[in-house]
Amino acid sequence: MDSSIWMVAAFYLLAATVLGSALLVVMLKNIVHSVLWLAVCFIAMAGLFLTLDADFLAAVQVLVYAGAVCIMVVFGIMLIQRGDMGSTNLFNSQTVVAAGVVALVIVASGYLSATTRWVGQVAAVPEKTVENIAELLLSKYVIPFEVAAILLLVALVGALILAKEVKADAHND
Repeated sequence: MDSSIWMVAAFYLLAATVLGSALLVVMLKNIVHSVLWLAVCFIAMAGLFLTLDADFLAAVQVLVYAGAVCIMVVFGIMLIQRGDMGSTNLFNSQTVVAAGVVALVIVASGYLSATTRWVGQVAAVPEKTVENIAELLLSKYVIPFEVAAILLLVALVGALILAKEVKADAHND
């Protein structure tokens, strides 16, 4: 079988997974389940990046979004400690307005996709993308890279300290 048929099949399977899991993120009432489906959505997006030969973006998608963002959301949920987690992701009265905005975005995206000339728009991609980025991060941009890592660590520790103090004050009242 031709490899392009497999790529098209993988694209449609991953696109269906992204759309289905994104819909479940919004529709489920349990916020913990919503976060788990958000991780599935992020991982399927990484698969879409792989079908586009964007291996670095796929790795960043898995590490940063599926890993760090989902874990931080789960930590936030755990720090809140609501009694009834089964109904924490309730619907509100703005469903009709949101549906209208979504329909408008879909129509605008469809129009822009249909009227764009796609032929000749793809730029040449270097063969060793990850190697080039790693070489830059560990040579020219090593100081900003380390400063960003330290800043994120300080922010995480500060958030945990603040959450612990709020939790202690709640038990004293």
